[in-house]
Order: sequence, then C-alpha cells, then structure tokens
Amino acid sequence: MDAIAQRRELRQCLTERRKALTPQQRIAAAQGLRRSLEQLPEYHTDTRVAGYWAVNGELALNLVIPPLLARGQQFLLPLLGAERQLRFAPWSAGEPVEPNRHGIPEPVQVRAPLAPFQLDLVLVPLLAFDRRGQRLGYGGGYYDRSFAFLNEQARPTEPLLVGIAYDFQEVDSIEPARWDVPLDFVATDRELIDCHAERPRETHA
Repeated sequence: MDAIAQRRELRQCLTERRKALTPQQRIAAAQGLRRSLEQLPEYHTDTRVAGYWAVNGELALNLVIPPLLARGQQFLLPLLGAERQLRFAPWSAGEPVEPNRHGIPEPVQVRAPLAPFQLDLVLVPLLAFDRRGQRLGYGGGYYDRSFAFLNEQARPTEPLLVGIAYDFQEVDSIEPARWDVPLDFVATDRELIDCHAERPRETHA
C-alpha cells in the first residue's frame, strides 16, 4: 500500500473511532483536555488564542474556551479564505455562526479578522499525530499553507502550534511531506506532549 492510500485508510479509521465515542467519553475527554492545556503557560497568558469548532467527532473545546474569556483573552475561529488560506475571527459563546462550504461553522459577525502571523497560540485540529509533532490533517492543506512561514523561523516561536487530539489518535510515526508544518505541542485528554523534547537532533540557532 502506498503512502497516500495509507493516509486515506488511517483518516477513515480514526474518524470512525471518534464518531463511535459515547457522550460520557466525550465529556471525560473534554475535561482531560482542559487539564492538559492548563499545564501550558501560554494557555494562561497569550492574548490571541485561535481554536476550531469541533465537527465529526473532534475533541471539543467547550471547556477550554470559557477560562480564556474569563481571563480577558481573545478566542478566534478560522475562516476559509482564498487559495486555501485561513484567517481568524474573534468569537464568543452565543454569537451567530453559519456553515462554510465544508459544513464547518464560522462566525457571521466578522470583526477585523486576523492573519495567522498575528496570533499567539493556535489549537490545531488533526486526525493523527506522532510525538515529534508531525500531524495528519484532513487533506486540504489549510493549516500548512497558512502557517508555512513558521518553517522559515527558529521554533518554538509565535504563534505556538498545539495539536488537539484524543490519546488514541497517536501513531508511532508520520512521514512528513516537505510542506508540512510541525506542531510545537500536542494536548490530549491524557497529557501535554512537548514535541521539541522528542526531536533531540533539532537545533535552534
């Protein structure tokens, strides 16, 4: 089986496993995710924090967002832009959303959307990850295109990229493509993983 077919099969398998979770399992996972993110100093202090609207069984951020807003931090959701680039719009609970062309809710009342380089912390959805920070996304390439500029900088830097996943979405290794942008951390329902600590050969000149 070639790499493309392997990725397709892995995407399908993990999507089905997420969708099969019970409501109780989803609640417990959301609680575990909050505990994991609380170990990350930037979660408590960064001003502009982008996330996502959970769909198709993704690990929900419903317990992660309220503490941000209570501390006066800004939470933003992605907007699909031209050439598969993302912009990010401020959003608070209760504000209206509408589905984009992929059926993912986006804010309706967009107030001065931000470019990726203007963010401080980004909570990134994914289908699979490894401990070196390689991520298997959904195949659209939106995040890799939008944050490609980070590959030209010494990491970690801003924005900090934190993958969000259930513990069972971890795999031994994901072979990176040349355009992939690795994650700095992965926060699961069980732990916070420092991906730079798992890349001992990486140097930050």
